[in-house]
Amino acid sequence: MARSVILAGTIRCDGCCLPPRWCLCAALRPVVSPVAVDVLIHRRENWRPTSTGKLVARTLEGSRTHVFQRVNPPTRESIARPDRELWILHPGGEPVESLLPRPTDQPAPQVLLLDGNWGQAGEMLRFVQGWGRPVRLSQTGASRYWLRSQERLDQFSTAEALIAVLRALGDTEGASQFGLQFELHVYATLRARGHKEAAEEYLKESRLPQVFPEFLAQLQERRRNPSEPSPARFGPHPQPERLV
Repeated sequence: MARSVILAGTIRCDGCCLPPRWCLCAALRPVVSPVAVDVLIHRRENWRPTSTGKLVARTLEGSRTHVFQRVNPPTRESIARPDRELWILHPGGEPVESLLPRPTDQPAPQVLLLDGNWGQAGEMLRFVQGWGRPVRLSQTGASRYWLRSQERLDQFSTAEALIAVLRALGDTEGASQFGLQFELHVYATLRARGHKEAAEEYLKESRLPQVFPEFLAQLQERRRNPSEPSPARFGPHPQPERLV
């Protein structure tokens, strides 16, 4: 059985939430999209380093994150954007495909993602019921989110839901760029947990080796002094570059 290399009390990067040995901040590529995205993250999900809702917040420019809690919860006014139609993404909503293409005289959508497990997402949906239009996506295949076990193969993470909605709304480039950041997050977390074989298997169906070959090689190198702090955690982050 693989041994996790993340110990209790381990220092984590303030940016990517991973231990310095596996910090991803040098590979951060901000994603620009015309799609307005907000994330409502459950209070119990907010502290988890594996949260893909946090990945959306630090990767997708212009996105916003709101923490859901029973005491002093966010209001509709703090989430809904003017001149946008609020779409709440949830499996119980109407198909996004039935709403496309959008008539030119209708406002562009704002997508609200509910970040939490299935029970937490249901709790948040009941709270925001009536704020906007519940919608769902027709996603197929198996989830690439290998960090948590799912009851069914067709259950997807918040990040994967975002990838699908960007594609549905015509932003294929944004979906592709964000998908790479999502897979980096999964791969590095598998390595940080000591699941080397699973991580290598994960790369077999990924574009990461072609897009980030040098960074992956650097990530896999062992530091001479493992106790030495990572510059990405304690110093200024390198200026990110955009994919071309």
